[in-house]
Amino acid sequence: TVRVDNFEGVITQINARYTVVRSQAGRESIVPNEMLITNRVENLSLVDSKVHQTTVVTVGYETDVALVSGLLVEAARAQPRVLVEPEPAAHLSAFGADGLEFTLGYWVADPEKGQLHLRSDINRAILSALRAHGIDIPYPQRVVHQR
Repeated sequence: TVRVDNFEGVITQINARYTVVRSQAGRESIVPNEMLITNRVENLSLVDSKVHQTTVVTVGYETDVALVSGLLVEAARAQPRVLVEPEPAAHLSAFGADGLEFTLGYWVADPEKGQLHLRSDINRAILSALRAHGIDIPYPQRVVHQR
């Protein structure tokens, strides 16, 4: 798995003049071999195939920080594809304009199986847990002054 010129995928074919890279979405890119020599190429599978993913959640300022952190971590742990080690972690990452912002980070060993589906499953579990505990997910609020 490589990243060349902001295109990421698996090398499926190497020819004398070009290399074919196929993305997880099924798109193929024909990369001239000259680019592989003159541009930066990231080998994403050489040493470690693990990938770190994150999701950001905003909750109301009155929310119990420890409770939210625990719910976020549990939502990640419940997914079989999320690695146990290093373990998922949730952090209060910002004091946003609309609420407390938490970042949940977790590691996946098999990114080739798709990453968006897993993120969606975790986000749905988070939403369900927050609703079950009556935790407010604030809507953005703005003040408009009329003259």
